[in-house]
Amino acid sequence: MFKIKTKEFFSIITSKIVLKLSKTFFKGGSNFPGKVALKICPDILKTIGSGYRVIIVTGTNGKTTTTSMINSILESSGKKVITNSTGANMLPGVVACFIENFSFKGTNEDKFAVMEVDEANVKFITKHLKPEIITITNLFRDQLDRYGEVYTTLNKILEGVTLTPESKLVLNGDESLLGDLNLENPVLYYGFNVPIDENKKIDVNADAKFCKKCKAPYKYGFVTYNHLGDYYCDNCGFKRPELKYSIDKILEVTHDYSSVSINGKEVSINQPGTYNIYNGICAYSICRELSIEENAIINSLKNQQSSFGRQEEINIDGKEIKIILVKNPAGYDEALNTITLNKDSIDMCFLLNDNYADGRDVSWIWDVNFEKLKDLSIGKIFVGGSRLYDMAIRLKIAGLPEDNFSLCQTHDSLLENIKNCPNNKIYVLATYTAMIDFRKFLHSKGYINKLW
Repeated sequence: MFKIKTKEFFSIITSKIVLKLSKTFFKGGSNFPGKVALKICPDILKTIGSGYRVIIVTGTNGKTTTTSMINSILESSGKKVITNSTGANMLPGVVACFIENFSFKGTNEDKFAVMEVDEANVKFITKHLKPEIITITNLFRDQLDRYGEVYTTLNKILEGVTLTPESKLVLNGDESLLGDLNLENPVLYYGFNVPIDENKKIDVNADAKFCKKCKAPYKYGFVTYNHLGDYYCDNCGFKRPELKYSIDKILEVTHDYSSVSINGKEVSINQPGTYNIYNGICAYSICRELSIEENAIINSLKNQQSSFGRQEEINIDGKEIKIILVKNPAGYDEALNTITLNKDSIDMCFLLNDNYADGRDVSWIWDVNFEKLKDLSIGKIFVGGSRLYDMAIRLKIAGLPEDNFSLCQTHDSLLENIKNCPNNKIYVLATYTAMIDFRKFLHSKGYINKLW
């Protein structure tokens, strides 16, 4: 029997009851049960997280997909693993995940916890748990009203990392902000050793353009996207670190998947876009560091399924709907780059909200290069969300034909438009709460079986 204190016992039992009720009556419960547990026992995470080999995935973009990839690889390798697959990545959500999987019977078996963690919440997790591995995917401007600039986000993460100096850091080497962090932790890097294209200049709206050592502009051997790539400073000599795991060949890139070579091994990543190549090599690197057999990793990535709202495909009366979460300029641009690989005739839907989880400030949409859509064969353009007029104006200024616009004030209107649109492929690009709300609506209509 697992020995715990009375307060911890009541915290776990009460939270489990709340979790059961939330799932039964509200079809959710990914955060509130954790809040209940923490209210009763603020230190409960130390108890319920005991015995797990913990992997933390944090950073701006790619957390949910990378977490899902690592989880799938470990599961397919026969490992016992838990994960916060709903994307509830703040402290209460992480606690709720551990509570749901907690047993009062102790066990000595090897078990993993792969946790997506919000950048500002890393310090709350590492206060109680000592992860085996922490990975930081990238750092982009995101929710400026909450995080500020990218340097602020980095500092929030490092507050948590410094609490656990024995944790191994698996970092994106193409992210200049993650070079030479001057930490006690063991560190290794992954990234690209070959270019995606001929681009060597970063865009004017890119995020970390200046050397973190001397503030001179970076130069690049190549740019993958935004400010990521083979960076160097010819003023002070600061440059990208040596990569332990690298993309050494681009074999095929399509709007459905990518094939690359990682350290000489051909790997097919069943998710499209450069950002998913990064997610794939991150998962690959972590699982190799966990001594997972290489062929098991490759087979899992080849069969990786979409996380909800991340390239998720839904059939609506014969129409193929692909939902893509977009939340900042860097991620939005990469989503658009992936869509432009599709040369078929398509329809598009843009959903923009400004709730707390999205960021109140939506001015970032003016940093997204919507102009690249002008050359695509787009039929109908649906616009919705609480800030649909802001989005419609941005798309009009980008040169998209306003005669093709349909402003959808309700989900019912949007659904009816989708059913009657001329093409069978519709891309839905939605901010976080807009994506959640639309999926809940589709679930209520029977188009989605699993809400979370």
